[in-house]
Amino acid sequence: GYRRSGIMYLCDTPEELARYEAWMEHARNYQLDTKIIGSAEVSALMPGASRTWAGALHTPSDGKAEPQIGAPAIAGAAQRNGAVILQHCAVRGIETAGGRVCGVVTEKGRIPCQSVLLAGGAWSRLFCGNLGGNLGIELPQLKVLASVMRTERLDGGPETSATGTGFGFRKRLDGGYNVADRGGNIFELVPDAFRLLRDYLPLQRMQSGGTSIRLGGRFLAEARMPRKWALDAPSPFEQVRTLDPVPSGRVLDGAKARIQAAFPVFRNMVVAESWGGYMDVTPDAVPVISAVDALPGFFIATGFSGHGFGIGPGAGRLAAELVTGEPTVVDPAPFRLSRFAEGQGRQPYPLAI
Repeated sequence: GYRRSGIMYLCDTPEELARYEAWMEHARNYQLDTKIIGSAEVSALMPGASRTWAGALHTPSDGKAEPQIGAPAIAGAAQRNGAVILQHCAVRGIETAGGRVCGVVTEKGRIPCQSVLLAGGAWSRLFCGNLGGNLGIELPQLKVLASVMRTERLDGGPETSATGTGFGFRKRLDGGYNVADRGGNIFELVPDAFRLLRDYLPLQRMQSGGTSIRLGGRFLAEARMPRKWALDAPSPFEQVRTLDPVPSGRVLDGAKARIQAAFPVFRNMVVAESWGGYMDVTPDAVPVISAVDALPGFFIATGFSGHGFGIGPGAGRLAAELVTGEPTVVDPAPFRLSRFAEGQGRQPYPLAI
């Protein structure tokens, strides 16, 4: 489902445009075709809009794909190259011998191995805290609820993916659109929020209210969830097979109203489905793709902060190279787990997110 259609960050004011111009200084080192465009060029690329914008950050070569097609295709390619994929099989923990990994314990039995890669998304922090019995590995990561909806086929809308104040969209292969509110994420207060408060304060300040905070049933659910468990007993990952949170109707209603105001064609949209998901967010909004120094043979790829599907293929390559000891495609240092202990992982990277 991959195709290139470009992506655009729409700016309401010259001040917002100036912030993206500052971000461009960080992007110049990576040979991107990202550029700042003016109001007239935005209008040409956003046909049917009922308003104008001050300008936009535009990356013409950016692409999009369909997770429902892409994920199974990647899994199938892995199987054709010798991978064995076990579904509906929770991993309870890691076994060690001589101070390094020697196996994985699953609910269905033990798998001997010398290397393990944890790519557990929002579950990764909980898993790390139980490693090796008393060998807890500190991984600063919290969950943020994102809500999305998809429409039935809708003709006449923009082809370029875009996000603006209070809405974001991309056109799907089936002719419908995925619609969300880029700034409408919800952070549900949980006990880990207080444990990691110092780490996340800079990120919360940078977002300037873009993520709302909610206290609800999730607090008690996680307070009651075991943080330590024996490997011969059921784990929390068997009790909750899939994190499938309820999307926020308030957030989606707001996104719908704003996209309909900006693009009259969306006034005819029919919502086919809506869903919620937990993003695994690190204090600096940069993923951890790293060996774990405290446990040789153990590697982590998590904390993608809402960008996992887009950068997944490249992140997978880097993770595979770290595990196998091959030369890496990029410098892995910015993604190392130890940056947080070193005090370098608390300042959010100035990403256009």
